[in-house]
Amino acid sequence: MEDVTPLTGEPLALDLVNTRPAAGDLLTTPADLRAWLTLQADRFAEARDLAGHDLTAADLAAVRDVRERVARALDHVRRAERPLTDDLDVLNRAQRAAPAIAELSWDDGTVTATRRRAGPPGERLGAWLAEAAAELLADPAVTTVRQCEADDCVMLFLPAHPRRRWCSAARCGNRVRVARHYRRHKPA
Repeated sequence: MEDVTPLTGEPLALDLVNTRPAAGDLLTTPADLRAWLTLQADRFAEARDLAGHDLTAADLAAVRDVRERVARALDHVRRAERPLTDDLDVLNRAQRAAPAIAELSWDDGTVTATRRRAGPPGERLGAWLAEAAAELLADPAVTTVRQCEADDCVMLFLPAHPRRRWCSAARCGNRVRVARHYRRHKPA
C-alpha cells in the first residue's frame, strides 16, 4: 500500500506535483494546503507566512491549477517534447500576478535584501510555485526526472545518483526489497 504522506525534499515544483500520489490528492482542502506549506517552510521564505494565513478555496484552486500545469509541462519537457503553450502561459501569468521584489532593510549596520511578493495569499503562493516550476522546466536536468519504479507509485524525483530507482528508499525502496525477498524465500 502506498504511503500517502507528502514526499518532500525534491525540487519544490516536483514536491508540488507529488501531492498527487496514486492513492489520491493530498491537496483537497485549504487545511491540506496549509499542512503542505508547513512542510515546505524551510524551502522558501514566505511558506511559513502563507501557512499562517486563512487560506481559501480560491487559494487552493489557484495552487491546484499551477500544479496541473506544471505536471503537464513537466511530462512533455521530460520527453523532450514541446509543452502546451497554454500551460506555459498560465505559469507565466501566475508569476506576473505577484512579482517578486528585493525588499531592502537596515539591520544592525547592514543592508539586507529579502525577496517578497505583494498581493493576496493565493496569488503570492501561485507565483512562488510557478517560479519554482520555471526554474525546473528551464534546467537541463529536467530530462533526468524519473518516475518511481515501484508498481503502485507515481511520484517523480530528480536523481542525484544515476542508479536511483525509487522516490524514497524508506518509502518504496524498502517495500520493493521486502516483496522481492518474500518472493525468493516463499515456501513452495
